[in-house]
Amino acid sequence: MSEVVTSQNFQSKVLDADKPVLVDFFATWCGPCKRLAPIIDEIAADMDGKAYVYKVDVDQSQDIAARYRVSSMPTLILFKNGEPVKKTIGAQPKPVLMTLFD
Repeated sequence: MSEVVTSQNFQSKVLDADKPVLVDFFATWCGPCKRLAPIIDEIAADMDGKAYVYKVDVDQSQDIAARYRVSSMPTLILFKNGEPVKKTIGAQPKPVLMTLFD
């Protein structure tokens, strides 16, 4: 299962990471987010050692969601060197999500 990061550790886990980081912005009440969760876990396993995959609960970390203008869930953002470089909104199939790493 992907680790949930919070406002307290977002800087160290995501922005200061030494590898690309895919962040899944989700909400516990979001149906598409629940359907996407197993795919996110598969991607985390596939990318082990190459990239990090984390989740941000938008209700618990509203400041992070606001900073990256996340208003629809799920939203996935790929960060490289602390900067957001790619973004997708909505539940997408795994092959589409894997292209974020290209």
